[in-house]
Amino acid sequence: MSTQRIGIIMHGVTGRMGMNQHLIRSVLAIRDQGGVRLKNGDLLVPDVIIVGRNEQKIAELARRHGVERYTTDLDAALANKDDTVFFDAASTQMRPGLLKKAIDAGKHVYSEKPVSESLAEAVEIARHAKKAGVKNGIVHDKLDLPGLLKLKRLRDSGFFGKILSVRGEFGYWVFEGDWMEAQRPSWNYRKQDGGGMVSDMLCHWRYVLDNVVAPVKAVSCNAVTHIPERWDEKGERYEATADDAAYATFELEGDIIAQINSSWATRVRRDDLVTFHIDGTHGSAVAGLHTCYSQARVNTPKPVWNPDQKQTMNFFEDWVEVPDNKVFDNGFKVQWEQFLRHVVEDGPWSYTLEEGAKGVQLAELGYQSSEERRWLDVPALDI
Repeated sequence: MSTQRIGIIMHGVTGRMGMNQHLIRSVLAIRDQGGVRLKNGDLLVPDVIIVGRNEQKIAELARRHGVERYTTDLDAALANKDDTVFFDAASTQMRPGLLKKAIDAGKHVYSEKPVSESLAEAVEIARHAKKAGVKNGIVHDKLDLPGLLKLKRLRDSGFFGKILSVRGEFGYWVFEGDWMEAQRPSWNYRKQDGGGMVSDMLCHWRYVLDNVVAPVKAVSCNAVTHIPERWDEKGERYEATADDAAYATFELEGDIIAQINSSWATRVRRDDLVTFHIDGTHGSAVAGLHTCYSQARVNTPKPVWNPDQKQTMNFFEDWVEVPDNKVFDNGFKVQWEQFLRHVVEDGPWSYTLEEGAKGVQLAELGYQSSEERRWLDVPALDI
């Protein structure tokens, strides 16, 4: 057994998601465990260089986590032939240009979502990667959450029978920032800076529905801004120009109806910050990030509607938790391991930039549907 090095250029990892989920809990966790095991038994060990605009910030990040290399010179980093993978978790507005520059430098590319703000750009960058022959990927992190893995396990086993419908609830109250500091960055609520619930979340719901339930065929969406003004990180008031909630209905293959509410202006009274409820002829299931509860046809209670009496049945008691049956690793880390194997030994990989374009497509159609107040079909993409 021997080790192989793989150089990874990581851009935009000083932000919360890039730093915690990608740098610390994924790539550095892989490094610290000794690497990714390849088919021949070798260990593939990441060697990271952090790239950012603020030298003091990236130097401190590197020092805290034992990363020897960092730079503010992206062009110099891309010119290094010893580093073969480029990752981006910076702003969506910059992403297409950054990915194209990395592809032109011969790098394999992996990025956060959305891949761009427009479908035209998303298709263009996917085609560019395909033409260049580089390995490419977009983060589909929710697919490796334990709750959704359990839902997929139930679907694949035939537990649901014929799936009838899906209901999703996502979000929580994001404070306005005046009397209580907001727990999300202010740019998320400014459309001109790339914010918006539809652009942020419909790309997620596309890959979740496509992979866990059935492919999306059509969408009807209402995008709204419930909170018209907020306060930024400096305590200064600003106009919230981006949508902070999206109420979407989808038609899926197999005559399945899915409804997903996404909101930064809702208070949580459910099992988790996101839940997915699937109803089928033979059974139903509800999953959050980690847990999943199922109810089979034979365990379904038989309530009777009587508004004159207080309900005596506890409907939560009739659900059974789906067991873990295995140890679930961090979903971001799992996908990093899959992508690195894909780069080095052509291991299985489905989450390409073409799949990322599908997410942007659904977001774009969601905004169009909201503006025109009508259903829109989701056509196949030609990439």
